[in-house]
Amino acid sequence: MSTSLITNIGELTTNVGSPDGDRVGTRLDAAVLIDGGRIAWVGSADAAPGADEIVDAGGRAVIPGFVDSHSHLVFGGDRAAEFEARMAGQRYAAGGIRSTVAATRAASDDELRARLRGFVDELLAQGTTTIEVKSGYGLSVADEERLVRLAAEVTPEVTFLGAHVVPAEYADRADEYVDLVTGPMLDACAPHSRWIDVFCETGAFSVVQSRRVLEAGIAKGLMPRVHASQLGPGDGVRLAVELGAASIDHGTYLTDDDIAALAASDTVLTLLPGVEFSTRQPYPNGRRLIDAGVTVALACDTNPGSSFTSSMPFCIAIAVRDMGMTPAEAVWAATAGGARALRRDDVGAITPGARADLVLLGAPTRIHLAYRPGVPLVDRVWKDGAAVYAASGIARGTDTHGSLAR
Repeated sequence: MSTSLITNIGELTTNVGSPDGDRVGTRLDAAVLIDGGRIAWVGSADAAPGADEIVDAGGRAVIPGFVDSHSHLVFGGDRAAEFEARMAGQRYAAGGIRSTVAATRAASDDELRARLRGFVDELLAQGTTTIEVKSGYGLSVADEERLVRLAAEVTPEVTFLGAHVVPAEYADRADEYVDLVTGPMLDACAPHSRWIDVFCETGAFSVVQSRRVLEAGIAKGLMPRVHASQLGPGDGVRLAVELGAASIDHGTYLTDDDIAALAASDTVLTLLPGVEFSTRQPYPNGRRLIDAGVTVALACDTNPGSSFTSSMPFCIAIAVRDMGMTPAEAVWAATAGGARALRRDDVGAITPGARADLVLLGAPTRIHLAYRPGVPLVDRVWKDGAAVYAASGIARGTDTHGSLAR
């Protein structure tokens, strides 16, 4: 198997902390050796070993591939009119999900699959090499099963989110719908899923109902994650921490007790700045959270209603500009933080033994991801050591086009 050496890297973000407190493990004038899809060596360019292929980074920056730990990529339809209404002053509410459910149910497998693979190509072009994909727009046994099955074609990080909202046919019968989610729907979806999720929020599911969903999933061998505190304060954080959830996602409205509980736990708080951008809700205070000791991840929450972006660089720029995070903290949250939210130790860092998922930026430092918002700065992407994207287009001769599966 051939080896590749990326050398003459001006700034390398390893995410391997150093004794001087540099959490992102910055190396200057660096090189990285790739062998068999893994990182084999990291060090100074002038001490680099030989390799079959040499890639000259030309003094530009290299970072780990982004790890997007929250997305809803399998859906039909479009909600542009809803976005326009919000920009005119209409308040965001979870009920708009039902319109996407109707469009998703009406779409064929092939239509959903083609759209999903198009989104994966978007993600690769913007430096994302690992992604979690949720169901939640089917809300029937058959439709939820096909959504997790299609998601599993492109990633191992599949989340069953049958408890997204109560569908129209179960209006005023939420407990009966929870019976369906925790029974036949879970039975059908668990074989295709790694995670169980619930929208624990006013207008979606109560804490009691959310507990039922999560505990049923855990009993089936799925690991929990929770949507909570998006629309207002609630008890979702406490439930997530109690059940050992890998992450609580959104966290727009957190109390001091919520923050203390997260800081004392292994549960990651995944912030979704694209949501606040699209809904005009207040941005969470990332500075306060990090200073309190909370482990923070950034994700795009790609979905047609509240955050129709697939750009992690865009989310990084918002986190730096409006959430009080430094560029280094935001890049760490979008890489190593996402890996922790997925409980992965093989992605999100550039260190020997890790998967060779790397991004070459068309810039000298990671700061430019926030400094030059909206500018396409991803020059080249490697996934499992294979070049899967170049600025001129998706790299040819690979078998990873349209898939982030391992």
